[in-house]
Amino acid sequence: MDTMTFRVIIEPDERGTFHGYVPALPGCHTWGRTIVETRRHLRDAMRAYLMSLHADGLPIPRDQGFEMIETLTVKGAASRRRSPSYA
Repeated sequence: MDTMTFRVIIEPDERGTFHGYVPALPGCHTWGRTIVETRRHLRDAMRAYLMSLHADGLPIPRDQGFEMIETLTVKGAASRRRSPSYA
C-alpha cells in the first residue's frame, strides 16, 4: 500500500453546497453540503478512481501542480464584491 498526496480544491457553488475536485485526476469530482462532507466524499471518489486505474493496469498520475494565492490591491473593487455564504 502506497501513500500518495494530491491537491484537492473545494469551492462553494451557486446552490449553497460545495464542489470538490482533484486537478491531477481528471473527472474526479464530488460535492457535499459542508466542507467536511465534501472532503469525505472526495476521499471516497479518489480511492475509487485510483483503484479503477490499478485494476485496469493504468499508471497513477502524479500531481505536478502547486497552489499560490496572490493578493492585489485594486481601487474600488472591494465595494462591488459580494461575500459568499458558508453557513
